[in-house]
Amino acid sequence: MAEGLYTKRFDGRTFEECRPMTAKVGVVPSADGSASFETGDTKAIAVVRGPRTLHPQHMQNPRTGILRVSYGMMPFSVWDRIRPGPSRRSEEIGKVSEWALSSVVDLSGFPNTVVDVFIQIPKADAGTRVAGLNAAAMALAHAGLPMKEMLSAIAAGKADKTLLVDVDKAEEDFHDGEGATDIPLAITSRSKEIALLQLDGKISPEELTTSIEMAKKACDDILKVQMEALKNAGVQNG
Repeated sequence: MAEGLYTKRFDGRTFEECRPMTAKVGVVPSADGSASFETGDTKAIAVVRGPRTLHPQHMQNPRTGILRVSYGMMPFSVWDRIRPGPSRRSEEIGKVSEWALSSVVDLSGFPNTVVDVFIQIPKADAGTRVAGLNAAAMALAHAGLPMKEMLSAIAAGKADKTLLVDVDKAEEDFHDGEGATDIPLAITSRSKEIALLQLDGKISPEELTTSIEMAKKACDDILKVQMEALKNAGVQNG
């Protein structure tokens, strides 16, 4: 590290390079759709149930089906044991994941029904919400649900004054002059629209624009991994 700047990543990656990625579809045979996505030491598993009739009846929408997403980290996914059960953080991530996935899945052909997506994190080394989104998008396609396009997600960020993508835990915890900035993004595959953008930390408008462009390029690499996993499972959707 020179002149107070983060000049070299702890794991040797370039600033625009993702961690090694693996993806698999059909990891839970009893589910209507399922997938896993792993980047570095972060792993997400997503399971889809439905469409099925929504109860109670007053919650039904006669024009479309409803998407519900829940997110949770397993108690031993990190070194410090996580208290079991929902938390404000998990509920917030579940809701923003629901909004992002709703932009690409089309449930208009399934009125009065619900599709539940369950995202679980068995291993966590930062970037869990974006890994969960990557797994969930593949699981929805595996379930045979109509999708306008695929969704790919990545966490961009800034360590000290250096912009980078696929932030790991060491970089997430890196604090110096300006501290660390975390920017989870989700990008649609064809229209390249932003389906999710969150920001934790400080960043200039110019740096944010550059970070988004870096994230879009990284999502192109993630999309290739997702589509290869779907292809290997014989899934044509997405």
